[in-house]
Amino acid sequence: MKPPVRRPVRVGELIREQIGALMPELRDPRIGLTTVTEVKMSPDLKHGRVYVSILGGAEERAKTLAGLNSAASHIRHEIGARLRLRNTPELTFFYDSSIEYGARIEELIVKTKQSPESD
Repeated sequence: MKPPVRRPVRVGELIREQIGALMPELRDPRIGLTTVTEVKMSPDLKHGRVYVSILGGAEERAKTLAGLNSAASHIRHEIGARLRLRNTPELTFFYDSSIEYGARIEELIVKTKQSPESD
């Protein structure tokens, strides 16, 4: 049995840190307040799915994702210059709804604790 491959996880974490450092430098007006939550790399390290949390409504999310995907080649170039990788991965940006989901679950838990018990 082969041991689990950890390299894609490590490279994804390095790329997440670098993209987070690049965010303030991006000058696209479409890109709002954004946090990189995770980068999932393909096993061959040629493609990366970048998950971001975006502050704002649905319209703001759509504009920010469009801005990030249009700036993907610039971000890729900067990552290639900062990290020593054989191949710099192609990056695609996706909205990460896990924070909203967690907040909704927490809201429901608080609501159930506040409601009186019915027997």
